[in-house]
Order: sequence, then C-alpha cells, then structure tokens
Amino acid sequence: MLNQNKTPLLDALKVNAARPHTPFYTPGHKQGEGISQPLADLLGKAVFRADLTELSDLDNLFAPQGVIQEAQQLAAEAFGALQTWFLVNGSTCGIEAAILATCGTGDKIILPRNVHSSAIAGLILSGAIPIFLNPEYDPVLDIAHSITPNAVESALQQHPDAKAVLVVYPTYYGVCGDLSAIANITHQYNIPLLVDEAHGAHFAFHPELPTPALTAGADLTVQSIHKVLGAMTQASMLHIQGNRIDCDRISKALQLVQSTSPSYLLLASLDAARQQMAMHGKMLMSHTLQLTEEARTRISQIPELSVLQMPQLEESPGFVALDKTRLTVTVSGLGLTGFEADEILDEKFAVTAEFASLQHLTFIISLGNTPADIEKLVQGFTTLAKEYRRSNLTVKNQVGLNLDRTLDYALELSPREAFFAVSEILPLTQTNKRICAEIVCPYPPGIPVLMPGEVITKSVLEYLQQIQAMGASISGCNDISLKTLKVVK
Repeated sequence: MLNQNKTPLLDALKVNAARPHTPFYTPGHKQGEGISQPLADLLGKAVFRADLTELSDLDNLFAPQGVIQEAQQLAAEAFGALQTWFLVNGSTCGIEAAILATCGTGDKIILPRNVHSSAIAGLILSGAIPIFLNPEYDPVLDIAHSITPNAVESALQQHPDAKAVLVVYPTYYGVCGDLSAIANITHQYNIPLLVDEAHGAHFAFHPELPTPALTAGADLTVQSIHKVLGAMTQASMLHIQGNRIDCDRISKALQLVQSTSPSYLLLASLDAARQQMAMHGKMLMSHTLQLTEEARTRISQIPELSVLQMPQLEESPGFVALDKTRLTVTVSGLGLTGFEADEILDEKFAVTAEFASLQHLTFIISLGNTPADIEKLVQGFTTLAKEYRRSNLTVKNQVGLNLDRTLDYALELSPREAFFAVSEILPLTQTNKRICAEIVCPYPPGIPVLMPGEVITKSVLEYLQQIQAMGASISGCNDISLKTLKVVK
C-alpha cells in the first residue's frame, strides 16, 4: 500500500514556485512578471508563479521518472488500475489514444452511435471502421441509455475480427448499462473493452454509486477528474488493467494527442484531487449523495415535474444503475422545453444546469455543491412551476424526431476517408443524400448528429433545423449557423 496522503507532484511544484531564481525558460510571463495587469487582477500572482515548465525537479509527462511517475502510481492504486496516465488535454485525448492504441487503418471497432465527438476524432485519426450499435431507447422519456450485452454479442458474432469494443459508462444522464456482462462477452473474443467513463471518476469512492468500470472488467477507462471531482478543467486520467492493451502503445498514442508543453497546474490538480478522494472520498461522496437525495425528493414533489429514476417495472439491460449524483428533471409537463426552462432558471434565478434537452434539464451535483445550492435549485423549480407554466402545449409534439431516437444513419465512407476527401460547401437544402464531410453536433452533450462518412438524410436535416430553432447550439462544423454543410465532392 502506498501512502495516499502524499502529493509528490503538488509538493514539488510548490517548492519550485517559491524557489528564488532567475528564469530564462518558458513560459514567457516568467512566473507572472510579464502577465497583463487585468489577468493578474482576476487570478492573482500566485497561480502564475506555479505555471512552470519541465524543470528537472518537476519530471517529464512523456518520460516520467520522478514526481509525475510517483503521482501516477498513487492514482493507479487509488482508482484500482494497473497503470495510470495523467491527461492535460481532457478525456478527449484519452479516448483518441485508446482507439489509436487498439485500432489501425481498416480495423473494426464496435461502439454506440451516441458516442462523444472525441471517439469520432479517434476514428478519423486511426482510420478505424466503426460498427455502430443503437443504444437502448426509452420512448416515454425520450432518452437513450446504454448499448446492451445482447447487441454487443450480436455485433461480435457478425464481426469477430473487431479489434475493440467501446462503451459510454455512464451516459450524460448518469445511466449505466450492464458493463460486467459486456466485459465478459468482449473478453470471450480476447479483445479489449474501452470505456468512456468521463462522468464516472467518483464511482470508486462510495458503495452507493455504480460499479467503477475497472471493477466491472474494463481493460481501459478514461475519466474526467475535472468534471465530477476536484481537478482543474481539462485534467483527466487514463487507466488500464490486464494485458490486452500494450502500455507502450498507449504512451506513444498519448504523445500524438497531448501537448508537449503540459500545464503543471493541471497535473498538480490531478495529484491533489487523487489525494483528496483517497483520504476523504467516502465522506465527500456521502455528503454529495445527501444533497442529491434532498433535491431529488423535493423537486419530484413539485406538480408537473419528475426526476429520472431507476426503472421499476421491468428489466432494462441498457439501464442497470443510475449515478445518484446526476439529477435529470423532466420539465415538459410545464409546457416548456428544456431549453426554455434552462434560460429562465439561468437568467431569473442564477441557477445554471449542465445541459438542456428537449424535455429535460440535467444537473451535476458534486463535492463542490452546498446545501445553499440545493435550496436555490429547489426554489428555482418551485417558482418555475408556479409562474412560468404554460397550458395547451405538448412539448413532445414540437419536434417530430429527437436526437435520442434512432435517426436514419448509413456510413458510406470511413470517417477518415470522408474527413480527408475533396469536399465542397453546399446550402443545407441541397445536402440531402450527400456524404457528410464534417462533424455536426449539438453541444452539450457533444454527441454528433452527423459525422464524416455518413449519408445526410432528410430526417437528420429536419432534426438539426428544429433543435437549433429551439435554442440548441451547433458545434463541430464549419458553419455553426447551419445554413451550409460540408460534403464530399
């Protein structure tokens, strides 16, 4: 057992930030001396004194032998991994590296169609061929859950030459599928199970949370420590276990997708967040769960509002556990879209959700929230229900086709081929049945509606136009106004 109370990287950064010396190395602001005054006024000088580069005492992220290596070993033990890599380019680079390390050009990878755009980037970079599975869909809630073990087994029977399976666990709504069963099936084919666990970094620290991906049998998992724990934005980790994945390939892949000038502020925040959870994680998560339960109970008692709960009446292989710290509130009973409710809560009550969808608002409740936050959230919804409710409006009928339903998708070219193909830009109305050459996704949650290589269909075009009209922002594409699309020429 390692001493989890240690913070080797944080301690080394603290010493070097305070050490009197004359810097003739990057960054150019020289420990804050060259920082503009408005930025110094906002952040203070201390943060810039610690904004250092790869000094001898601070180790090297791409060839760690000192404090970074020790910090990563501590993290591996705390999160239950064989080996852990710190990520400064977010979980995005971890997902890309996972695909690059397991798939080459023309190799097949099985994954859900509602993956994050980072997985699509991984397909483009690697040249892998996606075998997409539709996730289980709840037509009442209009929410996609996880892919099912049966779907994975069927896909592997049809594509036994697949090199990997990738699963999103949990979904943006906090829904977890049967990862243990999927791991067992995947391992029967002796291929690795990769998990986008960006929103599940806290699972290892409390028994009332879903089973962590590594415990469920994943070979590799990527976690956004910044999303739900106490690290700075972009600070994430990649963990592996077992021998199905070559550690050297992971290291080399990360060198392709991470900055060669990593921020030591981000790296130190990972070290500190790990120590915090290793020493106090259960207590912090107990407090967080108490806050969430209070919010869930009180909001569910407000007329015409409901919160996402575990299925009660029948088994759902795409929904076997729910992250209780994730709160999804259905607002369609008020005659409001999630986008409208989000705007009202933000502007009128200073209550800001993680993301909005057609019928729902989703909130992340974490170790940083307080009882006062929950009170503001509940009061915001109470007033929303009393003063902003609309009658004679059925939100479900406002859009004929929703993102979480099964849209008409057909992959004509590999994402890599389409991305690098000669392309042209056409008015949106002229792109039906053409092959898309760019990523188009509402954000958040960053799930692409179109990706390079897919045939553009009328139903997809209608959905994009309708959801944009309701207030969703479109990202990833060349024209975010969505008047034009880039297609293969």
